[in-house]
Formats: sequence, C-alpha cells, structure tokens
Amino acid sequence: MAIHYNLAKVYAISDDDKDFVLQIINLFIEEVPSDVEQIKEGINSKDHSHAYGYAHKIKPTLDLLGMEASYEEILQIEQWTKDKGKKKEIKEIYKSMSGRIDLALAEIKKDFNL
Repeated sequence: MAIHYNLAKVYAISDDDKDFVLQIINLFIEEVPSDVEQIKEGINSKDHSHAYGYAHKIKPTLDLLGMEASYEEILQIEQWTKDKGKKKEIKEIYKSMSGRIDLALAEIKKDFNL
C-alpha cells in the first residue's frame, strides 16, 4: 500500500492503462533523482534560474504522483528562486522535499519490483 505516493491521478488520466502507469513510474525513477540533485546545486550556488528550471520540471510529476507535501515544498523552492533567495530556511525545505522523494522512490521500487 502506497504511503509516500498516490497513483490515483495517473490511473485516472490513463484509463487504468498499466503500461502508461509504468512509463510514468520509470520516468520518475530515472529522471527525478538527478533533477533533485540539480536543484540542490542551484540552491548551494545561489543560481536561482538553475534551481528554478529543475524545480519547475519536476513539479508536475510530484503533483501527478500525489506527493502533496513534496509538491508544496517545490512551490516554496520555486518562490525562493523568484525572490532571488530571500528565504533562509530554503535548505531545510529542500532537505525535507528530497527526503520525501527518496522515501517515495524506495517505496515505488519495492511496490513495482524495480
């Protein structure tokens, strides 16, 4: 049973097409970890446009996979980039989001035997 993600939206838009669901899952596993790392690099180097680009890229995936808390955190990261870094707790927000994504990745890999 999924705790860190929810595939209801994926199943809804795919008309329960299991191949499509697997494509979304594989895309998440293959791309999001490196994108999350790129966000970290952008935050650490205060390269706001770099961080924004990758945050914006993964935002729809987090929404699609029902990862509400991570989605809210990615919105905060996007806002930080627009404000040009005026939020001191951005590293804590990133750390929380990254941890949630790691938990979802582990759970998805287990649930889908990947």
